[in-house]
Amino acid sequence: MPLAQIYVWKGFSEENIKKVIAGITDVFVNLGIPKYAVEVIINEIPKAHWGIEGKPATEARPDAKPPK
Repeated sequence: MPLAQIYVWKGFSEENIKKVIAGITDVFVNLGIPKYAVEVIINEIPKAHWGIEGKPATEARPDAKPPK
């Protein structure tokens, strides 16, 4: 049973979370894994806790926003 953990910035919309869960599930189904066996966990991380280029994302990418 595959378990996929996906990390996104806090504020990722519920609509996009649903799309990610469905899309990741489809990838495994296309590999022959039964849909009921696939689990997906979405972890929302505050931008200040996400490091990019040696800096918090709030400093490295201050204008970047999660998709709504």
